[in-house]
Amino acid sequence: MTKKIQSALISVYYKDGLDKIVQLLHEQNVQIFSTGGTQKFVEDLGIPVTAVEDLTSYPSIFGGRVKTLHPKIFGGILYRRDNESDVQTAAQFEIPSIDLVIVDLYPFVETVASGARDEDIIEKIDIGGISLIRGAAKNFNDVLIVSSREQYDDVYKILKEKDCSTDISDRRRYAKEGFQMSSSYDTAIHNYFADDIYQSTQSFDLLPKKVLRYGENPHQAATFYGDLDAMFEQIHGKELSYNNLMDVESCVRLMDEFTETSFVIVKHNNACGVATAPTAHEAYVNALACDPVSAFGGVIITNANVDLATAEELHKLFFEILIAPSFDEDALEILKKKKDRRLLIRKSVDISKKQFKTLLNGVLEQDKDNSIETAENFTVATEKAPSESDIKALEFALKICKHLKSNNVVLAKDGQMLACGVGQTSRVDALKQAIDKAKTFGFDLNGAAMASEAFFPFADCVEIAHQAGITTVVQPGGSIRDKESIDYCNANGLSMVMTGVRHFLH
Repeated sequence: MTKKIQSALISVYYKDGLDKIVQLLHEQNVQIFSTGGTQKFVEDLGIPVTAVEDLTSYPSIFGGRVKTLHPKIFGGILYRRDNESDVQTAAQFEIPSIDLVIVDLYPFVETVASGARDEDIIEKIDIGGISLIRGAAKNFNDVLIVSSREQYDDVYKILKEKDCSTDISDRRRYAKEGFQMSSSYDTAIHNYFADDIYQSTQSFDLLPKKVLRYGENPHQAATFYGDLDAMFEQIHGKELSYNNLMDVESCVRLMDEFTETSFVIVKHNNACGVATAPTAHEAYVNALACDPVSAFGGVIITNANVDLATAEELHKLFFEILIAPSFDEDALEILKKKKDRRLLIRKSVDISKKQFKTLLNGVLEQDKDNSIETAENFTVATEKAPSESDIKALEFALKICKHLKSNNVVLAKDGQMLACGVGQTSRVDALKQAIDKAKTFGFDLNGAAMASEAFFPFADCVEIAHQAGITTVVQPGGSIRDKESIDYCNANGLSMVMTGVRHFLH
């Protein structure tokens, strides 16, 4: 099932790396058919090429919408070389044998992501290219389909080693990748018309791909699909790792809950320091005070410009990454003194509203948790209502609570997270962990607020919180035994509000 390539059709949008393949085909006396810009590219290499228009006797029409859609093109790709009737038909209509098709697709996903006008996006829906890919992939017994510039190096190696011949295993493998490309492309178009390119069936094959050094652990391979350059400008430090990206995601999602000047410090996807304040310097100092031990080696984000005073404080800490919308020049001089420290400028870009996770023999998909409850959503469950300052503390704590692993509890006061307990199988353990950490770092919990992402089926948590000095509580509510917690609060002068919404995070 080895086939020698005698002729090739080449029509591509991206030409980087194509020259060495074209040169090799020419050296092996392969006849080349081409169109438009690709034809000129081949001619500029000094290599003879036959225009598709000369083969079909039709010009490119309708502004280039119709170029290759012709029986002499698709017949040359699809006719079965071992079928006598097909061979006779090809000879009767002077249809050439096309053994290699190199074609990619208009950059539809990139055009959508650029915010282009609808009419420009529509013009990037490829018709001829997708048909050529499917036709060549269908006839893999006779034809090799190259459907992406990512394949150029591998294809060149195969053709070089085999003197422009291919085995059935080569052609079948590339046919599979061609159909995968076709499916991904159609999916992206469907999702665009469904108003969200990242909908449930989004294929990542069409997104920019970056191979990472390794995954969560050194023995795991990993790849990032997406355009990091559109979201961040990295101005210092080494490449981001898999674990860095996980922490960066946690930072970004939590920071987006705040409009006030804020700092967030994340370690292992959980916040270990959060604060809002009038200045970036004060916000950072307060965020670090929450848990300076965990902050070591963490990832930090702010929604404020980083000035010199803030940079001088930051420089005292070993951290992996700092993300900010901007930096003063003198601040950068300080921060760049550590060569491996990553500094990222965050850009304004839309983020997917969907989440995906491989699970068992399939994939889970869900909407991101974009709900956050404020005072307008609070239902006062106790005789004592929270004060205005209590409401602010509860709202602040709830924003953080939503982004921590379940079960979790957040303690806060005056725009500062005092402590949190995260990822516990018991809400009681989460609360005890938070209280112990707050005491370890010298925080006074008298008058503090507590947010819990889990409801209270017993009075134990509000009792423990009360004994620690906490005076106001927010929780989802909804337990059949809510009354026990409410009664304890009423008997001991605590205020408690319920949101009716739980934020599981696993």
